Amino acid sequence: MKGYGKIWIIPLAALLCACSNGNDTVRPVRSVYVTQPVKISNERVKSYPGIVKAAEEINLGFKTAGQIEKILVKEGDFVHKGQLLAELDSADYRLAVEALQIQYDQLRDEVERTAQLFSRKSVSANDFEKASAGLRQLGVQLQANKNKLEYTRLYAPADGYIQSVNFSPAEMINAGTALFTLLDCSGMEVTANIPAEDYKKRGNFLSYHCRATGIEKDFSLELLSLTPRADNNLLYRIKLAFTENPGNEITAGTNAEVEITMREDETANGYTLPLNALFKEGEQTRVWVIGPDTTVSKRIVETENELYGGAAVVTEGLNGDENIVSAGVNVLHEGEKVKVTARPSKSNVGGLL
Repeated sequence: MKGYGKIWIIPLAALLCACSNGNDTVRPVRSVYVTQPVKISNERVKSYPGIVKAAEEINLGFKTAGQIEKILVKEGDFVHKGQLLAELDSADYRLAVEALQIQYDQLRDEVERTAQLFSRKSVSANDFEKASAGLRQLGVQLQANKNKLEYTRLYAPADGYIQSVNFSPAEMINAGTALFTLLDCSGMEVTANIPAEDYKKRGNFLSYHCRATGIEKDFSLELLSLTPRADNNLLYRIKLAFTENPGNEITAGTNAEVEITMREDETANGYTLPLNALFKEGEQTRVWVIGPDTTVSKRIVETENELYGGAAVVTEGLNGDENIVSAGVNVLHEGEKVKVTARPSKSNVGGLL
């Protein structure tokens, strides 16, 4: 019995050693993120630095002369169209209106009596016409004085910012003299400079957008003009207008990024991939393609030097339906089996949900 025990010890030890050596050669299954090639569109978006400007500066003044009684805004205030900005002393204009109103009412009564007499043929047609004409003339004078009274109140003609206030209350001001300078925000514009190579493609421009510094919202723009003459730096000035009034979200002088979507002259060719999905092996650029059995294999691809929206452009080597490893490409081995891991959503940071 002792001899049989020794015989079993040797094979058992050999088996344990074999199992131990096998475990040393087994690699752990790596988890990888996967991406798919994205077909390049025939449209391309290019960005240019720009600046927001008021469409125009408006000098605002009273349409009649007088002494300033009230100034209701100050420099830097944002005002809305139709908002009252300032008033003149209107006492004399109001008295003039009242005096003419009395005369007009009196003459109107006389004309009514004359009309009754004319209907009974007690006065001539000539006298009746003279009385009627006098009433119309006095009515015109009365309306002119009412207008002057209304002109003692100054209103904003558009939404905008008060850039300057040029007078103070109690000062005399003439008709038409600028009391305020208003930056008109009802027609805000964005200007940018584009290079000659893009100016030549102006016929392919499709749409325009901008994003102002510090504001997440994108604003749609429309083309106003594109200067046909380049400056000393061979840049062409493009001027665009907001399709919707941005209100006080954007102020004149704000920096903005102008985006122009343009159609390419040639049919788009190739796919885009994240830069970290590509790796170099000698002089060749490669990617890891995941097969149906979740093993990876290298594939040679051809790329362009120019990026497309921050991504690499692959012109040859892909057909668009591959699953490509997008992270950890430098630690994989040919034929290695991997585990595909889904990226956590932005609302599930860390994959905790």
